[in-house]
Amino acid sequence: MPTTSEMSLPPEWEDDERMNFMFSEFKENRDVNTTDWDSKMDFWTALIFRSCRQCGSVLVNLQDLNRTFQRKEKTPLGLSTVLQTMARCGTIQRESEFAASVDCGWVSWSVGMLLVKPLKWTFSTLLGSKRVPLEESFVVVDLVKEKAAELLKVYQSSEFSSCSIVSFQELCTLFSDICADESTLCMALLQLQKDKQVIVSLHEGEKIVKFCQPGQERVSPVSDVDVGIYQLQHSEKLLGERVRKLSLEADRCKEEARILLREGKKSQALRCLRSRKRVEKRVDSLFAKLETIRGILDRIAQSQTDKMVMQAYQAGVAALRLSLKDVSVERAESLVDQIQELCDTQDEVNQTISSGVTAAYEDMDELEKELKALLDEPEADVNSPDLPAFPTDSRGLSGEQILSPLPAVPHGHLNTTTDVLEEELNRLTLSETGFRQRRVTSPEKRLEAAQ
Repeated sequence: MPTTSEMSLPPEWEDDERMNFMFSEFKENRDVNTTDWDSKMDFWTALIFRSCRQCGSVLVNLQDLNRTFQRKEKTPLGLSTVLQTMARCGTIQRESEFAASVDCGWVSWSVGMLLVKPLKWTFSTLLGSKRVPLEESFVVVDLVKEKAAELLKVYQSSEFSSCSIVSFQELCTLFSDICADESTLCMALLQLQKDKQVIVSLHEGEKIVKFCQPGQERVSPVSDVDVGIYQLQHSEKLLGERVRKLSLEADRCKEEARILLREGKKSQALRCLRSRKRVEKRVDSLFAKLETIRGILDRIAQSQTDKMVMQAYQAGVAALRLSLKDVSVERAESLVDQIQELCDTQDEVNQTISSGVTAAYEDMDELEKELKALLDEPEADVNSPDLPAFPTDSRGLSGEQILSPLPAVPHGHLNTTTDVLEEELNRLTLSETGFRQRRVTSPEKRLEAAQ
């Protein structure tokens, strides 16, 4: 774990009075002063989390904590109580208990998995000791979950994502920037195995890890096919590395032959060229084997794709069979016949309605003939003598006598001026005044005027 000079500390770390209180031992009874007891516990718990995050570790022990949080040659006296309290709350868990909670055989192969220390802890617990062994390791539960999720994300975005099985050594190299040590990697893989995302097993003394592939909710057990694919991929990497080294050696021999030839050492240059030829033959042989392995891997990948397609076909057939459970050819033909009958019935109804409307106007042709005859008749002349004479009114006056006093209809353009219109308006006014005077004259005066 990092020292205090390598990690960020809270501002109160420089307060001597405050730190003297924090470095003191906890009271045996929390109820004496719950505020001070809880504040001290929260301070050290947060500081332990901070130190683990900064160093990238998920394991803590009392010995490392005492060395990490040493201040002015003083060591905190209450860290043992802090670890015990965190263990009771479930914030941390003993390494042995954490490994035992996973259904696997990790104890047989994991690095740093201790067999003696859990016995020491068990005996001290039975004897009633409140002291925590200095080297007893604890797993910070929340941090190991975060680390496991981070590992899975890095794997999925790496070049190994296409490989379902990866060796433990390759994972150590891949996660070197994430995990502070091998024990942290083991704890993170344990958490992933607990979450059913990886399976860790041994193959010929080598630790291998199988990851859950995309589209799977949980990892499947390691099968013989997985082991065979892993061996082929491992052989491909080894052959590729050997081909690369031999190609560099052939280039080196060629360059040495060129240098020796310039120096006039022809015989030595010929030996370098012979060595280059032998190396190139080995390269060709290894490259042919490498291509064979790659071809096998391609066929395996294609077979896995074909298997996935076949599974999809089977699921599709089952779904189609279920959807067509109540559908048959006879039923489809019956439905089509019913639809055709209904369409024929609708056509007949439409034809009947249309014929009824046509019968109401069946004499349309005769009406059109009569209209055409009216259009062919000559127009009547208004001046024709055949026109009937104007009828007479009740006084015995004919129409011509009635119309004779009226002025003639003007045929020219009306160019009446304003003066003429005013004169005509005055005349009409005078005429109307005289008419009114005649109307108010008594009958005797009218009779006298008539005589």
